[in-house]
Amino acid sequence: MSVLPLVFTSGWASGINAYAVVLLLGVFGATGLSDEVPASLQRTDVLVAAGVLFLCEAVADKIPYVDSIWDSVHTVIRPVAGAVVAALLAGESGSLPELAAGAVGGSTALVSHLVKAGTRMAVNTSPEPFSNVVVSLAEDLGVAGVITFAVFHPVAAAAVAGTLLVLGIVTVAFLATRIRRFLRRRAQRREEKRRAAAGVVHRPPE
Repeated sequence: MSVLPLVFTSGWASGINAYAVVLLLGVFGATGLSDEVPASLQRTDVLVAAGVLFLCEAVADKIPYVDSIWDSVHTVIRPVAGAVVAALLAGESGSLPELAAGAVGGSTALVSHLVKAGTRMAVNTSPEPFSNVVVSLAEDLGVAGVITFAVFHPVAAAAVAGTLLVLGIVTVAFLATRIRRFLRRRAQRREEKRRAAAGVVHRPPE
């Protein structure tokens, strides 16, 4: 069977939490639950690094505004991780050229990442912090569930991932107004900090 469904699913999941994808696939390969996982993802140092980074993301991802900063930093990391994981999976399977797999995994991860980042901008327009925790937990559980499902049922999992990706794009389109409001507020805060640093104090007219 072609590894393409697993490549697509891992790309979608990498756009949300690349470290969780590497950790889960590595564990599944190391425990013998999947023969599709390349040995490079099963190495102890890779699993330890992925586990530590996953814990860091699990914390940062649940703090308002910190999550958006974290997403900005990972705009390059997640697509690259998605492309690398996809290429490794294709190399292990031999049923799909590694370059094509990397392109599919990387592009899917980029779209998925943009959906996640856009959703978080909208969530951060809410004054309470609980929505960040709820959304983050839903993302973590979703990635874990879909990747686990993909190991045993790759085609069905790819259909689920594709559906979630489309729904995410539609959701971000609906939340565009809240995203623009978030960007305006952030720009205003930066301008206020710049003025404060320059010693410009706004005084109301007497």
